[in-house]
Amino acid sequence: MNTETQGAASLGRRNWYALQVTCRKELSIAAQIEGRGVECFLPTYKSLRKWSDRTKELQQALFPGYLFSRFAYEDRQQVVTAPGVLQVVGSGRVAIPVPDGEIEALQVAVRSEVASEPWPYLRAGERVKVNCGRLSGLEGILINFKGNHRVVLSVTLLQRSLALEVDLSWVTSLEQQPGRQPFATMASAGSVTAEI
Repeated sequence: MNTETQGAASLGRRNWYALQVTCRKELSIAAQIEGRGVECFLPTYKSLRKWSDRTKELQQALFPGYLFSRFAYEDRQQVVTAPGVLQVVGSGRVAIPVPDGEIEALQVAVRSEVASEPWPYLRAGERVKVNCGRLSGLEGILINFKGNHRVVLSVTLLQRSLALEVDLSWVTSLEQQPGRQPFATMASAGSVTAEI
């Protein structure tokens, strides 16, 4: 297939894109885009907010200032003109689609209702696969943080991650690459190390 035919074949293909949006307005911006007939995905987590007189549970964006939308790039006008949308995330002036597998993993994680939270982006570490429970089939990086085990899922383009609590018996190590070493990095105030 020549490049001209390849371009015609991909014309109209709907991909997932990350949208940079106004912070703390993610929910209303997603609703506006969906109102225009475009698929949106806004991963959220439950957070307890304390005020002097009360505590309240809130749904907050896992990736503040970002949401995901699925559209054909040539039809982006209906998305980028929505109030609060700042840009389609990419490299320079080129938008880069988010791999379907990363979006599917995030959707499984959100639907599972397993406790999750935003997490610093991790590039290296021991990759594991969850073998049972509502997260079965997910692959991520296993970490031990403050005595609890978590699987970290990442969105490479945004360089953002989320951590899901797991029982160590739920996961198995994926085949190690020769010479691959566990990592150690700092996250918040504690040390994060990969479990083998």
